Amino acid sequence: MRSKEEDLFPSTPGKVKMERTTYMLNRQFYRCFASTSTMFLWALFLIALIASYLSIQSLVLSSPTSIDTWGGLKWEKHVRNSAIIQRKGGFSVLVTGSAGFVGSHVSLALKRRGDVTLLEACKSANPQPSIVWASSSSVYGLNENVPFSESDRTDQPASLYAATKKAGEEITHTYNHIYGLSITGLRFFTVYGPWGRPDMAYFSFTRNILQGKPITVYRGKNRVDLARDFTYIDDIVKGCLGSLDTSGKSTGSGGKKRGAALYRIFNLGNTSPVTVPTLVSILERHLKVKAKKNIIEMPGNGDVPFTHANISLASSEFGYKPTTDLQTGLKKFVRWYLSYYGYNGRIVD
Repeated sequence: MRSKEEDLFPSTPGKVKMERTTYMLNRQFYRCFASTSTMFLWALFLIALIASYLSIQSLVLSSPTSIDTWGGLKWEKHVRNSAIIQRKGGFSVLVTGSAGFVGSHVSLALKRRGDVTLLEACKSANPQPSIVWASSSSVYGLNENVPFSESDRTDQPASLYAATKKAGEEITHTYNHIYGLSITGLRFFTVYGPWGRPDMAYFSFTRNILQGKPITVYRGKNRVDLARDFTYIDDIVKGCLGSLDTSGKSTGSGGKKRGAALYRIFNLGNTSPVTVPTLVSILERHLKVKAKKNIIEMPGNGDVPFTHANISLASSEFGYKPTTDLQTGLKKFVRWYLSYYGYNGRIVD
């Protein structure tokens, strides 16, 4: 048997052996050259990769923005500059939870009127700031007095969330008493509106109705419909600003109390409780879609059957007066929802 390599050459012994030798040399040279070229290309690729990595590292380490964006002297200067008051008689305000529902709306309102941008992290200040913070109507827990007033007992929370809000009120009272901090706590009643929490009933109902999914509507004991004092976000924001404007000064200095300071608690609600089935009916009207409802008894998960705010104290202290009923507020919410999420190009009248 002849090999394929031998088939390339004549079998005649008299042929010039130089041709065979030359061919073999050229073949070996080609193999060597091809192997060397491949190795060279791989080496070149690795060198380029290492060079790119080193250049990126050098850029990151030498770039001032990579360090100063989140720390250092430039960042501290930027934060301090953000606290400069933009209007005569305005405030420097630190809004904690500013990425949340109520906090984001309040932050935007403060910025529009020339008070806000974020301040540096809270620390001991001289003079001390006044503090306005968000409590919740949930602190009323199992209270059955209607409407809920700030003087009602709040020592029977019905959920862990309510317990944390009650604890917040006790802690802030302690700081007011010991350090002279001016404290105002706001008990929000079922806030709703654009950019709200997707887990809230009105929000999830809207989403499920549009998607053709059933919604779960809870009923209380003896088949009583649940009711909530739904409060539109714009009214809540007005209450936040009003309470801030009347908060009064803290009296402490250097961590020591110099005199008595204000400690206030206010209800911020709409004063008009609406049943959940009525809420669903309003959404159906604005969405022009009929809801698929599963009506079941309310589980023992810490929720309460109704809420109803007495706002007379907030009204007398800083003129709080909600102006948005549920019909109007949900219409605004649905407009926002459809513009943000979209639904077959449908526009709400």
